[in-house]
Amino acid sequence: MDRRHKQFLREHRLELSNQLVLIDTTIVQYLYQENILTESHVEEIRSRITNKQKTLALLEILPTRGPRAFETFLESLKEEFPWVREKLLQDLENATSEVNSTEPLLQISEEMLNSVPSDKQLNKLVGRLGPEWETLLLDLGLSSNDIYRCKANHCLNVQSQALAAFVLWKQKFGKRATVRCLHNSLLTAEIDTSVVDDIFQ
Repeated sequence: MDRRHKQFLREHRLELSNQLVLIDTTIVQYLYQENILTESHVEEIRSRITNKQKTLALLEILPTRGPRAFETFLESLKEEFPWVREKLLQDLENATSEVNSTEPLLQISEEMLNSVPSDKQLNKLVGRLGPEWETLLLDLGLSSNDIYRCKANHCLNVQSQALAAFVLWKQKFGKRATVRCLHNSLLTAEIDTSVVDDIFQ
């Protein structure tokens, strides 16, 4: 999830916990259907006693569920909480306009940002990353089990483990596995984005 979206949810968590009702609503089921939540996440949310606790549990989980989590969460509000969704979109637009003047300019073209990185480019990226590659891929949407399998299949070479995981990310997300997603996840993980600026210029 984009770091700004994480911050946005953090700033609105109390407001959302007072407005959303997760008991007998479609929000959690929709997020489960769209593979944002796992079965264990659903059970964890259901185990909380009060509605406020359930909502706070959901808001704690969402930032860890990859680049689609925020937009899918907004989609889940359409049917039963359209006024909450509209308020969030308005607040997000206002927040975005405030930071645009201070946001650093990307050194990568718009066309490249929207493209899917090649295996060769990913191999170069892996060579510049340290152990933070696992955190990066979790933010991009791979599961801990996905990463474990990649590590088990290439147990003697860490770079091969990381490359296999990035290739798996491309396979799982297809055209949605873009350079922009990589860039945003690097920002979220507080990794110097110059590592992708150089590779994808």
